[in-house]
Amino acid sequence: MPFSRRLPPSSRSGTAAGESRGAPRKRLGALFARLREHPLSRIGPGLITGVADDDPSGIATYSQAGAQFGLNMLWTMPLAFPLMAAIQCMCANLGRVTGKGLAANIKEAFPPVVLYAVVLLLLLANTLNIAADVAAMGEVAQLVSGIDRHLLTVCFVFATLLLQIFVPYHRYVFVLKWLTVSLLAYAAVLFVVHVPWRDVALRTFWPRFTVDAKAAAVVVAVFGTTISPYLFFWQASEEVEDMHADPSRAPLVREADAARTELRRIRWDTWSGMLYSDLTAYFIMLATAVTLHAAGVTDITSAAQAASALRPLAGDFAYLLFALGILGVGFIGVPVLAGSGAYALAEAMGWQEGLERKLRDARGFYGIIAVSVLAALAIQFSPISPMKALFWSAVINGVVAVPLMVVILLLVSKRSVMGDFTASRPLLVLGAAATAVMGVAAVLMLLPA
Repeated sequence: MPFSRRLPPSSRSGTAAGESRGAPRKRLGALFARLREHPLSRIGPGLITGVADDDPSGIATYSQAGAQFGLNMLWTMPLAFPLMAAIQCMCANLGRVTGKGLAANIKEAFPPVVLYAVVLLLLLANTLNIAADVAAMGEVAQLVSGIDRHLLTVCFVFATLLLQIFVPYHRYVFVLKWLTVSLLAYAAVLFVVHVPWRDVALRTFWPRFTVDAKAAAVVVAVFGTTISPYLFFWQASEEVEDMHADPSRAPLVREADAARTELRRIRWDTWSGMLYSDLTAYFIMLATAVTLHAAGVTDITSAAQAASALRPLAGDFAYLLFALGILGVGFIGVPVLAGSGAYALAEAMGWQEGLERKLRDARGFYGIIAVSVLAALAIQFSPISPMKALFWSAVINGVVAVPLMVVILLLVSKRSVMGDFTASRPLLVLGAAATAVMGVAAVLMLLPA
């Protein structure tokens, strides 16, 4: 009989146990590998930026517009779409062409006072916005689960914080891309409620409302939440992150051969991402218009209230879809808000930055993220109302947006910054129009009631 080596029973069982322990890890790795081959994984920062625009605070604003004015505020979304897409495309091009984020480019081209004023106001507005977002997530989760909202808010805050700090960017961004599917919940709501499509089409392009202070306030709020400064910083920095993830890629000012392909990708990614965001906002307005406004419910102060009000009017399924959508986009919006401020301040200070870096290599960057979300959490347990936080966030964003957009227009027009890839005339015209619209919105917002 040929010699055969027999393992001791303990060794054989240990091997089997090791294989057993390793099997789930291998299956999980295989799952991620298959998902990375999905077409969604090839979509860039434009999609995530667009979805982050429809954060819980944005949902509250769009819900109020639909509840208060019915179908007569739907026109704001077709108008906002090319304006928001143009300014985001400029930011993405700036990041990919120069290999630096928005704050780093401002630092090189403008006096320090411009940079630090913008960054500090951005951080303050973002923290207040995060506070409003996590409060909405906690309220909605309590409605669905019955668990105390403060406990759930703490869980959400620490979950997003730990994911940002300890999960490398190439994996974390993959999770964010799949969370963008949550926005489809708002399209699905329309399949379970009655929609007068003929009236919808008519009012989208021929609204009927009185132009007064209330209507102006809602229009200002819609444009203010749709075109937000934190999105400018985020998309520029994520283009840089994506570039660094591939060692063979370099800034387009040094790799002109790749420019045509890359700039075409950015255009497709950004315009499609903003269209997804814009359509979702339109669906939210439409869903609340045909349910809440039609039933005489015209005062909505939070996303959670909108979800709760839908339940007796549109049924449990519509309510659940709306609520789950709020949670899904909250898990995107909060990291984008915290991350955009961290990129901005880290670039301004010259610190190491990036979600791909380990904690020990970018302590300042991750420290900003931690301070932002923990300060937002502290607001939940303070006398400050989350809606007051959201109001002041909107005011600060309104003050910051217009001068920041002027700065972006100047940066993408300079050959000293963009080389041969300065912004095209149509993009500049749309960017100037977006700046003008936001300027009017800011003036109206700051005027006494």
